[in-house]
Amino acid sequence: MIKEAVDFVLDLGPSIMLPIIMLGFGLLLKQGFNKSFRAALTIGIGFIGINLVIGLLMDALGPATQAMVESLGLQLDVLDVGWPIGAAISFGTPVAPLMIPLILVLNVIMLSLNWTKTLNVDIWNFWHLIFAASIAYYAYDSMILAIAVGLIVTAITLKLADWTAPTIEHHFGLKGVSMAHSETVNFAPLMYASNRIIDKVPGLNKLHADPETLKKRFGIFGEPLVMGLVLGILIGILGGYDVKGVLTLGVQMSAVLILTPRMVALLMEGLIPISEGARDYINKKFPGKNVYIGLDTAIVIGNPANMAVALLMVPITILLAVILPYNNMLPFADLSVLPFTVVWAVAAARGNIIRGLINAVFTLLIVFFIATNLAELATTMGRAVGFAFPEGASLISGIDLGSHVLPWIILRLLDPSNPYFYVAIGAAIAYGLLWYWVRNDIRKQYAKEMGLDTEK
Repeated sequence: MIKEAVDFVLDLGPSIMLPIIMLGFGLLLKQGFNKSFRAALTIGIGFIGINLVIGLLMDALGPATQAMVESLGLQLDVLDVGWPIGAAISFGTPVAPLMIPLILVLNVIMLSLNWTKTLNVDIWNFWHLIFAASIAYYAYDSMILAIAVGLIVTAITLKLADWTAPTIEHHFGLKGVSMAHSETVNFAPLMYASNRIIDKVPGLNKLHADPETLKKRFGIFGEPLVMGLVLGILIGILGGYDVKGVLTLGVQMSAVLILTPRMVALLMEGLIPISEGARDYINKKFPGKNVYIGLDTAIVIGNPANMAVALLMVPITILLAVILPYNNMLPFADLSVLPFTVVWAVAAARGNIIRGLINAVFTLLIVFFIATNLAELATTMGRAVGFAFPEGASLISGIDLGSHVLPWIILRLLDPSNPYFYVAIGAAIAYGLLWYWVRNDIRKQYAKEMGLDTEK
């Protein structure tokens, strides 16, 4: 019964279910039917628009990056099968039907106890949290342990979403929103720590290039539409495309950079009345308490600086795959999700493309390690749910799967006999200390925008 209900909701998809959820939320907040209905439908239309643009990005960039890999003749043991396969495998495991309602219950409990400010309505991306539980289930054959791992990752993710919400508002311009994507936001403390280290490197700390600076310096050639064109052309050339293919990819990448923010603006047109209603309602019932709506990271990836770094990272990622001694994964299907992977690398640098690139390289160093290390478990999960392996692929993983820093740490901490047990101890301590070290950095970055006293 639970599995059937979960499958029904997931099959409807976010463009249908999210407006239904938001309509109910608006009515609960006493926003009135007309206002709630219009806002909810606008949110659904905005998500359709965003997904259309992301579909264009995937359809255009995916084959180009794969052609680049093939033209270089790379041969590695582990195949990057892409995030859709990771999601399908995660939703197909025995843990999934239990985890979805448990995640929602935990979120409500944490909200009620004031342990989080995020209400995560991004149900379709719960698969990242389910992945954490599922991989623990197949590693240790324990449903209780698997659920515990999934809920621990959920709780930490919600806290990270709260912590990073000011960046979502003041850097990306989305008020009342947070991002509870576990595989992206778990990089935020690491990226803010990297950004602070760059601050201490003479010369490097003076280098600055963001879209606004580039636009002032280079005119039209520094604008996002031309940046997308140039970077798309570069990837097309590296992929061995003909002249038509190169120019088409350039225009497509330019379109992505221009259309994504406009689709986000449409989504926010619907979300703002709901989020303002939520704040008004909660301020009446609980003075001083604030709530963020947890949404898909997709709504911020079209930021021009983020897309510029992501496109530049395509050839760099392939180079890293070749030269890293510990990597066995061939980057392939997930090269097109690099705009998601590098979100916090760029956001921590406040849109500085140079710093964003440095942070993004650091991100991929970690991703390749985890993706290779989890390949055997990911393969076991794939075989257990009947995934049809590509011809010649004996081990599978992915850039997205390798982005799960917190699940990897917790998973390896549970097995003292594993060679990486002590590495996980060190990683857990380092992660906690780095997060503590940079805990006030976001507030300092946006002190002026938040009206805070910078002298404190």
